[in-house]
Amino acid sequence: MEPKKYSSYAEIDRDLEILKLEKDIHFQKLLLSVQKTKESFEPKNIINSYLSSFKSTLSNNYVQILQVAIPYIIGWFINRKRGR
Repeated sequence: MEPKKYSSYAEIDRDLEILKLEKDIHFQKLLLSVQKTKESFEPKNIINSYLSSFKSTLSNNYVQILQVAIPYIIGWFINRKRGR
């Protein structure tokens, strides 16, 4: 890569200002990432994350779970009434 050639100090100052702004933007993105990571390790967010994944798994398999569970529940009630 060939070094950039400047014809005035104004061009140098402009590029330095652009680089400074880019550095500030990257630094703010880093701070935001750190903050989000810290928040994700808070107990309430860990529990919410676990519950949401459990909820989505349960809602996807809700019908299948009911199809398996209902015969067992009915059988348990029938056997309970018979005194077994």
